[in-house]
This record gives sequence, C-alpha cells and structure tokens, in this order.
Amino acid sequence: MFPQMDLTKMDPGTLTLLGAACCVILTMHFTIQLLSQHLFYWKNPKEQKAIIVIILMAPLYAIDSFVGLVDIQGSKAFFTFLDSIKECYEALVIAKFMALMYSYLNISLSKNIVPDEIKGREIHHSFPVSLFLPHTIRLEHHTLMLLKYWTWQFVVIRPICSILMIALQLLGLYTTWISWTFTIILNISVSMALYALVIFYHVFAKELAPHKPLTKFMCIKGIVFFCFWQGVALDVLATAGVIRSHHFWLDVEHIEEAIQNVLVLLEMVVFSVLQQYAYNVAPYTGVDARKSISDKKNE
Repeated sequence: MFPQMDLTKMDPGTLTLLGAACCVILTMHFTIQLLSQHLFYWKNPKEQKAIIVIILMAPLYAIDSFVGLVDIQGSKAFFTFLDSIKECYEALVIAKFMALMYSYLNISLSKNIVPDEIKGREIHHSFPVSLFLPHTIRLEHHTLMLLKYWTWQFVVIRPICSILMIALQLLGLYTTWISWTFTIILNISVSMALYALVIFYHVFAKELAPHKPLTKFMCIKGIVFFCFWQGVALDVLATAGVIRSHHFWLDVEHIEEAIQNVLVLLEMVVFSVLQQYAYNVAPYTGVDARKSISDKKNE
C-alpha cells in the first residue's frame, strides 16, 4: 500500500512544486509518445530527425522551468544560464524547421538541387529589408542559400552572446548598457531568422500546404511568443506594484520568476499535445498514401 498524501495539509510552495512536477511528467509523456511513434516508423530520416529536434523543445522548456522553480533563489548568472539553454535550443529549432521545409520541397543546397518548377519565382521584400536589398528578386540557388544563412546566423550568434553574458555577469561587468546592446543584437538576429521563414512560407505556401507548415510553425512560435510576452507582462505588473513580495526570503524579482516558470510549465503541456497533431507520424506510416489511392479508386 502506498501512503496517501493529504493535499489540504501541504503548504502552497509544496503544492506548486507538486503541480509543476505533474506538468513536466505530462509534457514528457506526450513528447515521448510522439517520439517513439516517429522512431517506430523511421521512413524518412532527413525529415524525421528535424521533427525530433523540434518536438523536444517543449520538454526542454518544461525541465528548464522546473529547475528554475526548485532553485528559485539561484544566482542571476544561474538564471541567465537557464534562459540561454532555452534560447540556444530555440535557435537550433528555427534552423531545423527551415531544413524541414527544404526537405518537403526536395531542395538540397549542398548538392545544388533546386526543382525547375520553383526557379524564377519572385520574392518581395518588405521594409526595412527593402532598404538593403532590392524590393523584388528572382528565386535561385543563391537566394535560397541566403535564406538559409539568415536562419543559421541565429544559431551561431545566440550561443556566443550567451557565453559572453554569463562571463560578464560572473566578472561583475554586466552593466545596463551592455545588457541593452546584447538585447538589440539578439532581437535583430532572431528577427532575421523569423523573417526568412515567413518569406519562405509566402513563396511556397501552395506546395507546402499538404504538410501543414503554418501549424508546425505556430507550435514553435507559440512557445517563444508566450514565454517572451508573458515575461514582459510580468515585468510591467511588477513595476506597477501589482506583484508584491509577502515573503521575508523572496523578493519581487524571484516571485516574478516563479510565476513565469509556472506559466511555462502549464503551457508546455498544451504545446506537447498540439505537437501530436502538427507533427503527426501519419505521413510516414503509409496510411495517408493508401487512403489517397483508395479515394481515387472510388471517384
């Protein structure tokens, strides 16, 4: 017999950690379930390797937030390190998503393979990119390579900035103006990566439609979007005095961090469920192909 837990006798901190652990377990459950399905139907390694990297984003965020919740009084450098892990992985996920889209279109830049039917299409750049590049350019191997570089530059810049930020904090040299400098650099870098994805989607929306690219992308962007903007909202609430400290051992900053971690843990459960639909294993089981043949025979 297992000992019964009386939840009514637990303090709020213990209940929060228990709920957080349940969120991590649920996120891991749905992710491992989807991961095992792709490994069982391992039909297209190039595509499915990218998918596995992408779906692991949710449990990584969940575990990261749970660690931050358990060690709520960790140093500023420690929290920067945690955030850097998430953001570096985010950069890798964005690059892998672009690689997945290239794979769907049978594009191989390393082998100089670009289908003839997509060559010559027009790409229309919007402001402020149009200040540096022509407003309209033709699609070719060089253009596709440029879009790839725009996504991969974030994979390189994000870890470099993270290492420098942590080092400067440990040395006590992380001033406000340095913080703003890193923020501007990273915002420009991630904006370039996301812009490349948006341009790519608009150009190939018709060809990519069967693969549900928008749903796949929203699973990635949704995780980043919620984490970023709710962090901004919590900063505003803390500045306005809505979030206050009622603990002698926790200040407002730590309470704000705890709320952010709890929200992320809840959201990762939701996104791990949505990924079941967005990155479903059905295209690799042969079921869709058999269904399509059957539908054609019945017509």
